[in-house]
Amino acid sequence: MRKLIYYVAVTVDGFIAGPEGRFDAFLAEGDHMPWLIERYPETIPGHFREPLGLAGTPHREFDTVLMGRTTHQVAVDEGLASGYPHLRQYVVTHRPGDLPAEEGLTASDEDPVALVRRLKAEDSPLDIWLCGGGTLAGQLLHEIDEFRLKVNPLLFGSGIPLVAGGGASALSLTQRMRREFSSGVSYVEYSRG
Repeated sequence: MRKLIYYVAVTVDGFIAGPEGRFDAFLAEGDHMPWLIERYPETIPGHFREPLGLAGTPHREFDTVLMGRTTHQVAVDEGLASGYPHLRQYVVTHRPGDLPAEEGLTASDEDPVALVRRLKAEDSPLDIWLCGGGTLAGQLLHEIDEFRLKVNPLLFGSGIPLVAGGGASALSLTQRMRREFSSGVSYVEYSRG
């Protein structure tokens, strides 16, 4: 069965975006970036893939990306129909008719837990990437199989938390891997209890 993996950048104090939804303070340069790009080439947004020499690079971990409306809106605000046209995309939203049409993108108001369980049951060697945001992660907390976090040496103090509301409750995690970079970024993987 496929896994739902929450792979996201986060601050030391647990925020995936600042108070106004901004995430541009996350470190986009440093020794962590080549390692992350090599490991997760499919997580690079579509409009950056060709300039980085990633066009046509095979997917290593994910063939499907799941995100909330606010996360998807970042691409729309940049004039794009979607951020990840090279992946099968699902956007969870209460207003699916408001999104621009894009091949491979499904806007869904389906219960996120039911949607994830259906996606997990599909026959595929690759997993599902939960790209964001915190509210959707809260709703899917007990469906997330692994947390793969790019912990940045930043404090936002407030903003969008890693997991918000909904199903947020105590969940025991086991650290599977940790890698430190001279940039100050730590990559940490956790699996459920």
